[in-house]
Amino acid sequence: MKVCMILTDGFEEMEAVGTYALLRRAGLTVDVYSLRGTKATGRFGLTCSEVQDFARFKDNGYAAVVLPGGPQYKELEASRGVQQVLADFHRAGKYLCAICASPTILGRAGYLKGKNYTCFTCMNEDFGGHFTNAYATTDGKLITGKSAAATPEFALAIITALLGPQAAEKTKKEIYYQEYK
Repeated sequence: MKVCMILTDGFEEMEAVGTYALLRRAGLTVDVYSLRGTKATGRFGLTCSEVQDFARFKDNGYAAVVLPGGPQYKELEASRGVQQVLADFHRAGKYLCAICASPTILGRAGYLKGKNYTCFTCMNEDFGGHFTNAYATTDGKLITGKSAAATPEFALAIITALLGPQAAEKTKKEIYYQEYK
């Protein structure tokens, strides 16, 4: 099963790299696209190179799109191409996954109306849904994460949705994951 992740300069490294690593560990194929050609530099200077140029994006059978947060969310939200991908995935019944600042992109586009969701607390607006304040929230084909600290829960929610709870449990065991309460 395949997932696409969309980045641009200013992405939150922990949310992008952590999610990528956990999805790959679970056996998912993750294609990373950049609005900046074949690289993107995170907010703390990590550059992901040899990623795919978003200008050449084609839906190659992806089951989900993942939008990490960070200051990049503004450029992602302003991108007509990203908005088109979100609309196409939503219309096709595919998963829309966003963490931290990026759920606001989904909210302003109307995808959070009537849905349970989470996002970085100070960025929550009246999106017409129910803010859960949880680390990760799944509602139908919508998966949202609260913050960089929520990266494991967010990635595990995606794994659960796409591959099932057994795959998520297997991944948890491989990384010696324990939920803290």
